[in-house]
Amino acid sequence: MRVIKQTGNQELARVFIAENKEGKLVEFVESTQPPFTFSDKYVLIISTLFGCPVDCKFCDAGGDYRGKLSPEELLFQMDYAIEKRFGGKTVESEHFKVQFARMGEPSFNHHVLEALQAIPGRYSYRKFTPSLSTIGPAGRKHFFDDLLRIKKDLFRNDFQLQFSIHSTDTAQRDNLLPVKKMSFEEIAGYGKLFYDEGGKKITLNFALGKENIVELPVLKKHFPADHFLIKLTPVNPTYKAGYNHIESRISRTAMHPELADELRDAGYDVILSIGEWEENRIGSNCGQYVCSLKKANQLISDSYTYQLEPGAE
Repeated sequence: MRVIKQTGNQELARVFIAENKEGKLVEFVESTQPPFTFSDKYVLIISTLFGCPVDCKFCDAGGDYRGKLSPEELLFQMDYAIEKRFGGKTVESEHFKVQFARMGEPSFNHHVLEALQAIPGRYSYRKFTPSLSTIGPAGRKHFFDDLLRIKKDLFRNDFQLQFSIHSTDTAQRDNLLPVKKMSFEEIAGYGKLFYDEGGKKITLNFALGKENIVELPVLKKHFPADHFLIKLTPVNPTYKAGYNHIESRISRTAMHPELADELRDAGYDVILSIGEWEENRIGSNCGQYVCSLKKANQLISDSYTYQLEPGAE
């Protein structure tokens, strides 16, 4: 693989575009979370698929699915960003986090689990948090069973698992995420198995569009507050969100939805994950920068080609 373009802010976030030997494109991101600096927290957001077969109504990665990344291609994203930032495989930040959350539904690629298990022996760091974001597709029991085993073996108290459900209304959820999915009962059952006392609660994420339905009785019925927390995020300004007329309930002028207070009053921990608005311009919040570049026909190669380890293809 080789990196052919990058964009962003050295002090906030950078998006890297890579191309494999078959000409398939993928993107990955390094960022921090102000007021933290890169010396405080270093976050990598990794792609797992070339595109995505799900075609969510507000995500630009869908509709151009070209297969799974290999274990080497998954690790390449981490190697390249870490070596570019730190000059080696030692992450010189107080907290290192890898999110399998960029392009692609990670549970569709079992190689994600191989890459996840390789991290502790591949990099040096002070504190590490793996994170995986999923819509909970149906039929992926083997993946989730293995993920649970790996979590308990290697990352018992510091794994961040997120189910992106976006609506408590089943019909609306099916419209936003148009594939067969785990039911709320199945997500709740798995989440309770995944949760460990003293570890991280399971995150339920809502990219909060103005029309998204979030009903407290449904949450309380399925997701106890001692095992689950709620994360509210803006709908990022993607091509797909604009095409489907999905407007964000969270904006520069409305950064604290009343829903957050209602959820807290019901006993839930609530995260308002807004990030820096500059990241919308950079393309690191979401929005699949690869798709933007394809539309603008702006891909320009540079001279850097990453060499895989001996024997890897």
